[in-house]
Amino acid sequence: MPDSYDAIILGAGAAGLMCAARAGQRGRRVLVLERAEKVGKKILISGGGRCNFTNIGAGPANYLSSNPHFAKSALARYTPRDFLELVENYGIAWHEKTLGQLFCDGSSKQIVEMLLEECAKGDVEVRCNAEVTAVEQDGERFAVMANGEVLTASSLVIATGGPSIPKMGATGFAYDLARQFGLKVVEPRPALVPLTLGGEEVLFREISGVSAPVVASAGKARFPEAALFTHRGLSGPSILQVSSYWKPGEEVAIDFLPACSGDWLLDRKRDNPRASLRSVLREALPDRLADILAEKLGVDTELGNASDKALRLAQERLKRWAFRPSGTEGFAKAEVTVGGISTAELSSKTMEAKKVPGLYVIGEAVDVTGWLGGYNFQWAWASGVAAGEAL
Repeated sequence: MPDSYDAIILGAGAAGLMCAARAGQRGRRVLVLERAEKVGKKILISGGGRCNFTNIGAGPANYLSSNPHFAKSALARYTPRDFLELVENYGIAWHEKTLGQLFCDGSSKQIVEMLLEECAKGDVEVRCNAEVTAVEQDGERFAVMANGEVLTASSLVIATGGPSIPKMGATGFAYDLARQFGLKVVEPRPALVPLTLGGEEVLFREISGVSAPVVASAGKARFPEAALFTHRGLSGPSILQVSSYWKPGEEVAIDFLPACSGDWLLDRKRDNPRASLRSVLREALPDRLADILAEKLGVDTELGNASDKALRLAQERLKRWAFRPSGTEGFAKAEVTVGGISTAELSSKTMEAKKVPGLYVIGEAVDVTGWLGGYNFQWAWASGVAAGEAL
């Protein structure tokens, strides 16, 4: 006789463990199957090992999805304050960095241990090194074949994430499973990922390792944070943010001097005509970056000897320097995935598949992607709780 459960959760990441804890504490018999040798591997590496576990300002506007309204219900019912209360109940010290990002003072391990303790309170069974080879639905029950054993449950939760960071064991398993059950998948692509440069822009590789505070934009999305030049192209928080919105063939624009406005270069020409553009840029930017920008702008004379027209063109270019990335560094370097199992297939309240009663999808497997800065964890907690309350 196969082992029988109320719910089997595939994936012991942030969403899966949160869902399991909530369902277990509601009296459900829950089994979590994790393919890796330990739970919460992405949690452990996040935030430089200190886990950027939420963002105090997280709301629907901070997420990308084919249906921007889908995330509203879950996010409203389980907020950053709710998760912070849980963290504080466990005595985990935390601090706020820039832009509402909350981190552990100590280690990401504290968040994983907290989630496992929450699971233990609900007598949740967690199995690692569990290789799922088949999933079937037999009447009202789901049968999961794992390590040669058949396990059954009335509910099945897909919490195996997306294909980002494959070295951590990430795969497209969630999408295969969704298609097996007839659920549509929005084409997944890498998000929060460095962009690569080619052609003439390869010259910027000469300043690999240089970063500066900028405003980066792609389409209507604008993010004021640091950009970093790499040996392959562009990275840093502002670039990772716009990468989620960028489409191949489009431009990414950078405002190198967000604090400057109007005819500031003409004002500098009047105040100090003997200054060079290079020296003026060095006041606001790292020397190597200032030098390469001045060189590319072609204003290599004293400001007093440059025409107003040339300085106006330089101003405009510095406010909106257009890069045309050749691509991204792919899922290997992507922190998350844009796209995934279509929200049109799911209940926004319970995360249950409309066409397949008892099947739930949560976390990164869903076509909901957060900004950099704790937003994706908040979606994991909120979607996990939504399903855990419904199981």
